[in-house]
Amino acid sequence: MTRFDAAAELLRDDLIAVRRELHATVEVGLDLPRTQAILLRELEGLGLEITRGAALTSITAVLRGGRPGPVVLLRGDMDGLPITERADESFASTSGAMHACGHDLHMAGLLGAVRLLVARRDELPGTVVFMFQPGEEGYAGGRVMIEEGVLDAAGERAVAAYAIHVDSATPFGQLVTREGSMMASASALRMTLHGTGGHAAFPHLAIDPVPVAAQLILAVQTFAARRLPATDQAVISITRLGSDSAAGNVLASAVTLEANIRTLSMTTLDAVRTQLPTMLVGIAEANGCRLDAEFIASYPVTYNDPAETREVLAVLDELLGPERVTRLPEPSMASEDFSYVMQEVPGTLVFVGAATASGPTPMHAEHTVFDDGVLPLQASLLAELAWRRLARG
Repeated sequence: MTRFDAAAELLRDDLIAVRRELHATVEVGLDLPRTQAILLRELEGLGLEITRGAALTSITAVLRGGRPGPVVLLRGDMDGLPITERADESFASTSGAMHACGHDLHMAGLLGAVRLLVARRDELPGTVVFMFQPGEEGYAGGRVMIEEGVLDAAGERAVAAYAIHVDSATPFGQLVTREGSMMASASALRMTLHGTGGHAAFPHLAIDPVPVAAQLILAVQTFAARRLPATDQAVISITRLGSDSAAGNVLASAVTLEANIRTLSMTTLDAVRTQLPTMLVGIAEANGCRLDAEFIASYPVTYNDPAETREVLAVLDELLGPERVTRLPEPSMASEDFSYVMQEVPGTLVFVGAATASGPTPMHAEHTVFDDGVLPLQASLLAELAWRRLARG
């Protein structure tokens, strides 16, 4: 029976140090050269087959075990967010970008799993692909890495994929996951509403798109409540609104709007994609306006394969005890581009609590903080999940 927790504890100081270095060196998007350089330095000399991305600064590292077996993939994302950090940390970022979603811990935790598995390479019953991925925060870096061949980097398709995501709002060391839909899809509807513009004193001589835009906003909310089943809802929010009026006494000739759309099934996503623009175009035309609408599909539903997730839950229960493992009753409406991987390979995304002793903080905030003492647990669980899946064949 494998147990990596004792070996992972010996890596604690090194993992915390590299996490803090990564936190202070945060970069945004698909091009993360300084982050990539730190990771390559940490992977050097471990006997891995390393490939760098072409369209992004990704790293794919392949570890071939000493015993025959299948291929398993472990993922850690690399990018930060364009947030100015306000957290009181000695290693806080000063660049105007911030690791406010814990990707610095994801990289350090995955590095820990690399070291744990490399140390037992001769016994390893198969191959592990380590996926260090830029561009999770809205740039679809996972999709780009798949296009560049990460799922087949070992010469054959991975049979399972796992990722652990830290959470600053969940009690330290608590594990959270569920079978089936884990996180929502994320899409957008970008719209431009055209009127004619005119003098603010004479609205009857113009077609003013602003009050029509207000009707569209209300219609979006009504759509979710009345067009979709209560058992398979969507969250639709107007996140951007602006006009081309440059003066207070000028009626706008155009208004721009953007709706952010979250769904938990393809059925609901298809209904929103086809029905919502049609309804909004009709409202615009009824008011003498023209609406240009573009639907932009982004991340799919993050779907935890039920069979793989039952195995994962059994391992977590065994290692930590059922009281440390939460079966999430409902999916989260946030999204994750690990969803692209799990569209192709059965797998599981698990959250681990990293709230500090001073209490939880929200994610994606300027004052988000994580307890990086969670790193040995994160590293050992990633290594354990990979090993157990390989041993199953």
